[in-house]
Amino acid sequence: MALLSVKDIHKSFGGVKAIQGFSLEAEPGEIHGIIGPNGAGKTTIFNAISGVYIPEQGSVTLNGVDITRLEQHKITRLGMGRTFQNIRLFKGLTVEENVMCAFDPQSRYGILGGLLPTPARRAEERRGRELCRHYLEVVGMKDYMGERPENLAYGMQRRIEIARALMCEPKILLLDEPAAGLNPTEVAGLMELIQRISKEIGFGILLIEHRLELVMNVSDLIHVQNFGKTIAVGTPEQVQHDPEVIEAYLGKED
Repeated sequence: MALLSVKDIHKSFGGVKAIQGFSLEAEPGEIHGIIGPNGAGKTTIFNAISGVYIPEQGSVTLNGVDITRLEQHKITRLGMGRTFQNIRLFKGLTVEENVMCAFDPQSRYGILGGLLPTPARRAEERRGRELCRHYLEVVGMKDYMGERPENLAYGMQRRIEIARALMCEPKILLLDEPAAGLNPTEVAGLMELIQRISKEIGFGILLIEHRLELVMNVSDLIHVQNFGKTIAVGTPEQVQHDPEVIEAYLGKED
């Protein structure tokens, strides 16, 4: 059974069919890119997979558990992390505090630990701080733990968001346009980071991105969407030469 299995999901908004039969199977260590023109339904797919929307048809299974109609926080606890198109870091908190915010739902102590500093609570707090330092080191931001994110470069803020998503201890990670607003040097660094997270740590990754050079360089498999439909699935080389994909991006000659 695949780590993440998405089978024939559909989602409409009024008369707009945003997703029309999307399917995907992702294993640990695999990177799946989802590309397509604006309005193709890419972010809607992420929202349907992560519990923001409930698909009208089809199913989503994570590590053998049907999550199609589960609340978002329950899906997170089962092993799904996510970043968003727009940076959503908390101003006024340090880098460490921003990342630690994602650990609270994963904490393993009961009601008594929430009221009193029990040994179990103190042990969890230590574990959280260690995880925070570890994931900030993974994304190259350990030396900035005490800084405020709003004082850092945009590319650094993107890395902090990824570290926060990793604090949920996910099995599958959804990255929604992580290269948005980055310069070429930052994009190159992001490519290396995504591949390292996937191959060395073993996360399955789903990636939405308009920067095609990033998607083509890191993805094992690419799903191409257009007007809610999947028009091609294949390796980067296969989709680059697919006539329907070329037409969706470049148009068709009269």
